[in-house]
Amino acid sequence: MHYTTWLQPSSSSLQAFLPLLIRRPASAATYPRFRRLSTPARLHAMAKRSFPLQRDDFASPVDLYFEPPLRIVEYPDAKLRAKNKPINTFDDNLKKLVDEMFDVMYKTDGIGLSAPQVGINARLMVFNPVGERGEGEEIVLINPRVNKFSKKTTIFNEGCLSFPGIYADVERPVSVKIDAQDITGSKFTFNLSGLRARVFQHEFDHLQGVLFFDRMTEEVLDSIRADLQALEKKYEHNTGSPSPESIDTRKRLKIAAGFGKSL
Repeated sequence: MHYTTWLQPSSSSLQAFLPLLIRRPASAATYPRFRRLSTPARLHAMAKRSFPLQRDDFASPVDLYFEPPLRIVEYPDAKLRAKNKPINTFDDNLKKLVDEMFDVMYKTDGIGLSAPQVGINARLMVFNPVGERGEGEEIVLINPRVNKFSKKTTIFNEGCLSFPGIYADVERPVSVKIDAQDITGSKFTFNLSGLRARVFQHEFDHLQGVLFFDRMTEEVLDSIRADLQALEKKYEHNTGSPSPESIDTRKRLKIAAGFGKSL
């Protein structure tokens, strides 16, 4: 299995170096190591809500309804850009949803998955940096928020289950401090670094309606433009409807590499 080296090659856990968010099959091309930016991108603060959430702001039972097996939602499906509601009901249905998300993640060789990627527009993500059932650590984050992020950033070759076969460089902070809730609703604070920080940030972007190509430079984006166009045409062929968005008419989003307060 080919992989992109992230830490030092002498590390004892090569599995942690697998391409981000989707493990690349052995037949895929080997991608070069990422490079460090000499000047970190300017980081902007995210706006925070200053008023309490209302009942309608939370995910309802209808919002969280699903029928197994779950299927991966691919670009340019509008669900990947839709608002994702916070969760305030921690019941058996939520536990079943989490189990199903892990199941489809493992079956599709992923190491991270957000709810909108399976058509559920709620603030929920799951990941396991090892990417193998029964190995590593299964992490469930509900209603996550970023408290702080490191000023230090790296560029790394990422993939995404919603963009099958597409890999490209994305710049992100090397560590983050987050608040979240677990499957029972208990709140906790969590520090993430290395691979776990990278996976979290990718999945957190999904919860914000941000896709990984939104964070790419124009040069990098041009390298996958044809692949994105092919997915748009595939969507139109399968649905008989126009693509909800087009990479050719897209206005570049002003998205910085980080969010919140820097560490």
